[in-house]
Amino acid sequence: MQLSTIIAAKGGFVATIQPDATVSDLVDMLSEHGVGAIVVSVDGRTIAGIASERDVVRAIAHGVAALQQPVSSIMTAHVFCAPPDAHVDELMHVMTDKHVRHIPVTDPDGALLGIVSIGDVVKSRLGELEGERSALLDYITQS
Repeated sequence: MQLSTIIAAKGGFVATIQPDATVSDLVDMLSEHGVGAIVVSVDGRTIAGIASERDVVRAIAHGVAALQQPVSSIMTAHVFCAPPDAHVDELMHVMTDKHVRHIPVTDPDGALLGIVSIGDVVKSRLGELEGERSALLDYITQS
């Protein structure tokens, strides 16, 4: 399955936050949208970084004053992205090898099209496996 199929099913909305917003603002947005990561972007299209719940926890481990720091101070600046025609199997390898749970989907110019989480990948893979299981059962019972 291609990422474009996942994006079409779940929608292309991606929560973004300005780099100069506070970590406290980030926490509010994570909660409001019920997501584990938010893309950091000045314009909502280009990616400056990504900030996750893990980034927040690591920051506040040094003290709650971190909540007043800018998101840019805790974000991951090197973001692994994927094109919409990438296959879920490719993404599983990237997520496993790079230890990332969220990968933005971008067009060839780097514009943000959507985001795929490890949960989205697992859900799509389980759907594929269920389809294969059903096809095998049909084949066995019809023979």
